[in-house]
Amino acid sequence: MNNKPLALVTGASGGIGEDIARELAQKYHLILVARSQDKLEVLAKELGGAEVIALDLSTPTAALELKQQLEQRNLKPSVLVNNAGFGEYGEFHLGEAKKLEQMLMLNMVTLTMLTRYLLPDMMAAKNGKIMNVASTAAFMPGPLMAVYYASKAYVLSFGEALDEELKGTGVSVTTLCPGPVKTGFQDRAAMNDSKLLQSPMNPMMDSREVAKQAVVALESKARVIIPGFMNQILTLTPRFVPRAFVPTIVKNAQARNH
Repeated sequence: MNNKPLALVTGASGGIGEDIARELAQKYHLILVARSQDKLEVLAKELGGAEVIALDLSTPTAALELKQQLEQRNLKPSVLVNNAGFGEYGEFHLGEAKKLEQMLMLNMVTLTMLTRYLLPDMMAAKNGKIMNVASTAAFMPGPLMAVYYASKAYVLSFGEALDEELKGTGVSVTTLCPGPVKTGFQDRAAMNDSKLLQSPMNPMMDSREVAKQAVVALESKARVIIPGFMNQILTLTPRFVPRAFVPTIVKNAQARNH
């Protein structure tokens, strides 16, 4: 391994996670984590070498297993990017219970516990940067994706609180809140017929551009980053619209396009 500082990226096998890894590779030696060993190894080779850990992060013991693998390899990252996550589109009562449980585990529990496990070493070194990937969904309730929106609200609240706690320690927490992005997220969430993805007012952003802005925010220790002007405007909606109306607005915005 070279002498570059270490950066760990979860969900690095595609989408925003892969592009964040590509951006970080200019300065850091990477630890790439996702379920797909093959995809991670291809990316590691493209980047000139990286540590690869294939692991399903949606299980209850995933964060602890990852911590143990890092200790076995004597890897102490100074940057943690909690990017892994997924959503599901549709009425809550029709959602597959096991999938909803895995979503909560991945989007919140693994993110939280991995942060808890890696944070003490960063604080001891007085040097560390954490990025948690939330969403513009974090700013409002989301009918038809109720659990996903709620999980991202948790990520935003957790990140903002933790960044304040860590003032003066040398460790920062940045929360990335992208809007719709061209990745495989929409396919996995089965939401390609949602009106939200077809709005000419707010077209989907390019994943690479989101990653570039995210890494700039991470390095500058920004607390929250919302890429895209229209996305920034969107997150202000709950401030100017009576809260009772917000769920209806969101539901209409992402209803099925038929």
